[in-house]
Amino acid sequence: MATYKKRGYKPKNKAEEVEHIEDNSTTAEVFNTLDEGASRTEEWVAANQKYILGAVGVIALVILGYLGFQKFIQEPKEQEAANEMFKAQQYFDLAVNGNSNTRDSIYGLALNGGEGKYGFLEIIENYGGTKAANLANYYAGFSYLNTNKYQEAINYLDEFKSDDEMLGPLALGGIGDAFSELDQTGEALGYYEKAAQAKVNNFTTPKFLLKAAITAISLDKGDIAIQYLERIKNEFPKSVEANQVDVHLGKAQALKK
Repeated sequence: MATYKKRGYKPKNKAEEVEHIEDNSTTAEVFNTLDEGASRTEEWVAANQKYILGAVGVIALVILGYLGFQKFIQEPKEQEAANEMFKAQQYFDLAVNGNSNTRDSIYGLALNGGEGKYGFLEIIENYGGTKAANLANYYAGFSYLNTNKYQEAINYLDEFKSDDEMLGPLALGGIGDAFSELDQTGEALGYYEKAAQAKVNNFTTPKFLLKAAITAISLDKGDIAIQYLERIKNEFPKSVEANQVDVHLGKAQALKK
């Protein structure tokens, strides 16, 4: 291994002189190699300067174009869509909390619009790609679910994408409810399981674990039902669903006898 020698170092004997010469030779070779590499790089840059500048220009245009699109097109579109959907959301809330005799007609207004304002379906059609349109799929899905149009509910809820703690699991659970109403129990169980697993919290998780357990019992899958019911009992003892566990647990255990 080469050793460090101070500047002005003079060899003391022939062996050190040879070593000194070799060290200097090696150092010279390294610098020559670096110089040659740098020269080749400079030559390549010079020869391809036009293409390099062109590539940089394209990247800059893409970035500026994206920022401009977000600022001057997407953001105003998002705001406009949110404003347009406000009335439809009011109709939806009124239907959920209002008189059952007028509920279906109010859900219709939420879906199709009223008082000169768009409904959820028009928001989806006219403002595709916005957050409002995505949320409109959620509302449209539950509007259809609550008016017994189950296939339409599945179609719209399936289009809704969200990582939200509540809305994501509720949409999956809504699809499960629609499949259950269509007597497609196996599909319903799958979506209840997805809803329970999507986000772990004290509201949606026990809610859909219980639905999954009840559905599993209807399919004679006692082992699966017991697993979900015991999870509610152990992990969510203070939930509303925990009060129903023992009744369904007895039914699930009876399937194993």
